[in-house]
This record gives sequence, structure tokens and C-alpha cells, in this order.
Amino acid sequence: MNIIPLLTPKKEVEYLYGDFSVRQALEKMDFHRFGTVPVIDRNNGHYLCSLSEGDFLWYWKEHGFPFETFGKLPLTSIKPSRDIQSVGVNCQIKEVYPLVTRQNFVPVVDDQNVFIGIIRRQSVVNALLSEKNK
Repeated sequence: MNIIPLLTPKKEVEYLYGDFSVRQALEKMDFHRFGTVPVIDRNNGHYLCSLSEGDFLWYWKEHGFPFETFGKLPLTSIKPSRDIQSVGVNCQIKEVYPLVTRQNFVPVVDDQNVFIGIIRRQSVVNALLSEKNK
């Protein structure tokens, strides 16, 4: 089974642009109450990485910046602690199973690596349960 039926499209997903400041990113994450968010390139739409609250916290702790200075840093200063892997749009659902055991969501990209949405772990579990009950 293709992953398309499980896709939450980009327009329904909160994401960050790589050119955001740390403050902009944290404010958006706080507003939406997300712990991990995809980061995409504003110019070409490519998926760059996913950042978690912990990534910001550990960077801040490691470098000891005052918050005012920290908030002005470019988002690209923060390196993800985990590799939240993306998959291609033509991926089969079985290829996603190992990823959703380690990730709450899987970013989905098209053939040009343009971010088009995510597959949530919950969607995969629901699809599996639905298949089992048939």
C-alpha cells in the first residue's frame, strides 16, 4: 500500500523555515504546543531536518548565551540531536514501519526533495488496525 492515503498535507502541518530566528521557531512551537517540528528551506521547499525542544535547550545550555542573544541566532545554528528521516512520496507503507517506531511522524518529500507533508505514527497504527480487522 502506498503512503498517500496516510499523508497529512503540508497545508495542514506546522513547520519552520530554515531562515527563522531561534526566537521565531520557539514561539511557533510554543503556540502550537509541538515538541518536534520539520524545518524546510523557504526558497526551494526542501526538507532540511526536524528540530525538537531538547535541541534548543541543549544548544542553549552548551553555549550559555543570554536568552536575548540566543533568540536572535539563526535557526540553522541549532543542530538536530536525532535524524528524523524523510521518505519519498512513492514509498510503500511497509517502508515506514521502522521509522514510526522511532519517530512520531515521518516527513514526506516529492521527487525533488520538496516537503509535501507528514505521516503521523497514529495514522500508521490506525491503518494497521484497520487491515487486521478486515
